[in-house]
Amino acid sequence: MSSMNEIGFYTLAGAPESPRDLIAEVTAAENMGIGACFISERFNIKEAATISGAVGAISSNIGIATAATNQNTRHPIVTAAYASTMHFLTGGRFSLGLGRGIDPMFDAFGLPHIKTSQLEDFADIMRRLHHGETIIGHEGPAGSWPVLRLDPGFNEHIPLTLTAFGPNSLALGGGAFDAVVLHTFFTDETTARAVKTVKDAAEQAGRNPDHVRVWSCFATIGDHLPYAVRLKKTVGRMSTYLQAYGDLMVKTNQWDPAVLKRFREDDLIANFKGALDQKATTNELEQVAELIPPDWLGAAATGSPDECTAAIQNQFDLGCDGVILHGASPDDLAPIVDNYRQSRDADKFRHLPSNPALAPD
Repeated sequence: MSSMNEIGFYTLAGAPESPRDLIAEVTAAENMGIGACFISERFNIKEAATISGAVGAISSNIGIATAATNQNTRHPIVTAAYASTMHFLTGGRFSLGLGRGIDPMFDAFGLPHIKTSQLEDFADIMRRLHHGETIIGHEGPAGSWPVLRLDPGFNEHIPLTLTAFGPNSLALGGGAFDAVVLHTFFTDETTARAVKTVKDAAEQAGRNPDHVRVWSCFATIGDHLPYAVRLKKTVGRMSTYLQAYGDLMVKTNQWDPAVLKRFREDDLIANFKGALDQKATTNELEQVAELIPPDWLGAAATGSPDECTAAIQNQFDLGCDGVILHGASPDDLAPIVDNYRQSRDADKFRHLPSNPALAPD
């Protein structure tokens, strides 16, 4: 089955019982024609380098990208070597994807916050190392190192992906990265604005904006799934984002901050221990649902396969180059992907390579 390189999925979405689940997921995704596999990182059983190697080893065609790992958790040589190892292991199907990360978690772990200037500097370091350069006496926003070197024989283009949220990160993605992954539950207006920010920044940097691929991270929850699962993937996931960085979500989508204030002050939310999408019961999520306006949850593909397909196609109409069907396994997505395949314009996407961050052919 030919690959649909304009759509992707996240392997091990949510809180998997075992990382071995990715074997069945990636195999099913390739068989279904899903073009890209994205890898998120949680510091439990989802360490990104290990997961990436496993996906690369068991797959043949699917593109692979971290979305995202963080530059402050590994020495830059370790990160660069991880990317080059994946690049050669997969025959060029891998993109190293970086993100700013979550500040409260970094505070708890004693890690420094990541700034936009540091991401830009780090991206430049990765490119130089992958082209065989020996970097001596680097002093920059990302850090200071006496010598950085991989292999002077390297001359590889390993595309870089940035998971971006705010306007500064989006502009950085357009100016210095090869692809940008947006955040889940962006409204249509926010998505269109984010795409424009990325493309405008690329043009201002003297780059071809069509060569910077923007991926919508689009919650996809069909009504064929059990009610409790749908509740977890909509209300649970949204409420977890509001727990972690609600102010940024509200500001970006231009939502009413008073709603977020009421959400935070609710006794269930204020006293809840852990992430709601992992720990909350169905009954608790039903209570939480009363705190979240329906239109906040509306920026997702929900309903029948036809309705989900229409919502996915709308992301392309908003300017996105790809859509990650977020928060669901390939088995969960099967009826939606089958429906989407029947209605997609294959010629429109024929120029897209399997690597989710490579420029179109």
